[in-house]
Amino acid sequence: MQSTRTFSDKLFLVLKGLGMGAANKVPGVSGGVVAFVAGFYEEFIYSLQKVNGKAFKLLINGRFKSFYQYINGRFLSLLFLGMIISYFSVSKLLDYLIKHHELYVWSVFFGMIIGSIYYISKDFEDWNYKTYTSLAIGIILGLSISFLNPATENDNLFFVFFCGIISVSGMTLPGFSGSFILILLGNYVLLLVDSVNALYDTFAEVLTGDFSFIHNQERIRMIKVLAVFTIGSVVGLVTFSHILNYILKNYKSITISAIIGFIVGSLGVVWPWKKTILKIDADGQYVLDSSGRTIIENYTRYIPELNSETYFAIAYIILGIVIVLALERYGRKTRKTK
Repeated sequence: MQSTRTFSDKLFLVLKGLGMGAANKVPGVSGGVVAFVAGFYEEFIYSLQKVNGKAFKLLINGRFKSFYQYINGRFLSLLFLGMIISYFSVSKLLDYLIKHHELYVWSVFFGMIIGSIYYISKDFEDWNYKTYTSLAIGIILGLSISFLNPATENDNLFFVFFCGIISVSGMTLPGFSGSFILILLGNYVLLLVDSVNALYDTFAEVLTGDFSFIHNQERIRMIKVLAVFTIGSVVGLVTFSHILNYILKNYKSITISAIIGFIVGSLGVVWPWKKTILKIDADGQYVLDSSGRTIIENYTRYIPELNSETYFAIAYIILGIVIVLALERYGRKTRKTK
């Protein structure tokens, strides 16, 4: 496994976490693609699947140092630190950019997906009827998900737990966007906006000595929802990592070709030229979240006209491709120094 002893190693791991966290927040983009292209996907999956019965025994017996070393704790803790920092910083910046420069943001991500497809497929040579079949299945699944209609919001805790399990697919399975799946499940705003805002507000109040939130039933409900969602996410991470570690060991070529298919299919989600469909109620009024913002229900895609805005968007697509190729070059250097 990659050494993370030097300061630059630690810094780059946090930056990788930032990249994964930012990608996971954007509907249609998968943090797993960042892990794959930056060259640490297999170590990430390997480290997560070490969270098992043996690890819990070490933890229960108070052997914290052994537990930390067994699960590759330095790697995971720095990566998750980057994701947490991203959630309250880079993802906020992305929210702003999507609001004011939506076409260009989607263009960059579209380019990054194209670059990722090139990167993953360029060295893959084990093409046969099995891998072509899994590629086709991956593409069909990815495109099908792109054009599904979303469900309505549901705060049932069992369903929220299920959402947590499903949402981390974007971290562990390149090409599957956890955020977009949450939109389809109807709970993107509830779980990634409203509940997080509730937690943020609660922390801000507690720091000023205000504990009035304990009498706020809506706030308590939101915190409970976020807690269950987080537990579901942890269960999903560990479960998916064990499954993926097994299939990567035993069916690597089929898995890689399916991942390429998923990523190709995800191009339908991140297609830059689309109009946002906002959620409306029975009276034709826009439905607002707890922060007073409109709620995205889905997107309508279209072919653009050739004008200056389109040329700028194409330039940003090229920028996205360049970003991925730069990441790939860095990932290759990292693997050489292991």
